[in-house]
This record gives sequence, C-alpha cells and structure tokens, in this order.
Amino acid sequence: MSLEVFAIIMLGAILHASWNAVVKGGGDKLLTTCTITSVAAVIALVVIPFLQIPAKESWPFLALSVVFQVLYFVLVATTYRIADMSQTYPIMRGTAPLLVATLSLMLFPETLSALAWTGIAIICLGILCMAGRPPVGQRKGVVLALINACVIAGYTLIDGLGVRRSGAPAAYSLWIFLLTGIPLAAWALASHRAAFCTYVARNWRLGVVGGFGTAASYGLALWAMTEAPVAVVSALREASILFGVAISALVLKEHLPRIRIVAACIIALGAIVLRLG
Repeated sequence: MSLEVFAIIMLGAILHASWNAVVKGGGDKLLTTCTITSVAAVIALVVIPFLQIPAKESWPFLALSVVFQVLYFVLVATTYRIADMSQTYPIMRGTAPLLVATLSLMLFPETLSALAWTGIAIICLGILCMAGRPPVGQRKGVVLALINACVIAGYTLIDGLGVRRSGAPAAYSLWIFLLTGIPLAAWALASHRAAFCTYVARNWRLGVVGGFGTAASYGLALWAMTEAPVAVVSALREASILFGVAISALVLKEHLPRIRIVAACIIALGAIVLRLG
C-alpha cells in the first residue's frame, strides 16, 4: 500500500470519528443524525451534476447499500443514546474488519498476506478486550454495536463490489449520501416536523461539520478500495477507533477505564501491522 493511500485512509478515519462525536454530543441523537445525513445529501445534490453518472452495473449495489446505510445511521443514533461512545464506537468499527476480511475472500479476487491477517487478528483481540465485561447499563449498547458491525460489514462489501463497477468512485459515494439522506429527512419531517426544523435551525453548524465529515470519510474509503484490497482498507480505516476514544475522553468528557485505553492501543497496533502488510 502506498503512503498516499495510507494517508488518505487516515484522514478519512479522523473525519469519521469526528462526525460520530457530533452525534454523541447532540441533544437528540436521532435528530442530530437526520440533520447530518440531510446536510450530506445537500452536499451531494450540489456536486453530483458536475460528475459522471456511475455505470449501470453498479446501480443494484448502490440501491442495496442505501438500505444498509439507513439502518446503520439509525443504529448509530440508538446506540449512542444508551451507551458511551468510547465503549461502543470501537466495537462497531473494529468487529466489521474481521467479517469483511473473511467474506471478501469469497467475493473478491484478492489475497491477504500473513502480516495482513496478523494485523486483522490483533484488531479483533482489541475488540474482544473492549467488549468484555461491559457495565450493566452499557450491555444493550454493546449488543446494538455488534449488530451494527454486521451492518457495516454488509455495506462495506456491497460498496467494495459496487464502486469497482461504477467507474466513478466520487459520484458513487455521493449518490449513496443523497439517497440515504432523503428517507431519513422525510421521516424526520413527517413525524417530528416542528422539532426537526427547530433542531436544524439551532444546530446547523454541527450538521455541516457532521455532514461533510461523513460524506468525505466514506468517499475517501471508497476511493481507497479501488487502490487497495477491500479487507485491508476496511481494517486500516478502523484506526478511527483510536481517534474516537481520544475525542470521547477529551471532548465528550467520558470516563475511560484502563481496559478501554489498552484495547484502543491494541487496535491501533493492529492498524500499524496492516500498514506494514
């Protein structure tokens, strides 16, 4: 993997952790998520006319990905409403690479080196440390995080296949955010019109930060998937866990037990090993 691809994945990881922190810090997690996806949809709507249309071969993957993405955002909001980001974010982001690495061998003509598998194994060890013995109040959040990890693995594999058929990685990723933002915004307007409009008016700046962060972070990841094995990109992207834990402690002021710090460092070590592989 070139240094350029590695640096872009790391930038995407920072952006991803940042927009998750915006959701966690929001007064209403679901409305914050709808605000972020609405802003991402507006950004996509502005840029899409200047880009080529993704190839038709990628459209079925695009449609299926949107279903997974909507479910993903709803689960993110629900998880952060009942559990700490420092507990659940690493589980959500770190469990998915193992699933992706295992299934990608059946879906992609790619092979992984022994060092790459070692890195993935180290990351998974860190996840097990992070998920072990959660406080009673956090257990439901851990379960939701594990479910969302399966959703993340699903859309990662779908988009890994779709973006390679699209011939236009940037357009493909922006169409995802446009088509994901529309149903979430429609739901918010239909069921919480007054509250949603008031919330957007008061928190639009955070919506812009989060919307740009989510669109840019995933767009960069999809581009990287055209340059490197999907399993490696998926696992290396989870260096965002280290950034997420740091943000949850320094910005969100969450209490960090020692085991979470150790687990985050193990996950970061796994990302470094993957880079070397």
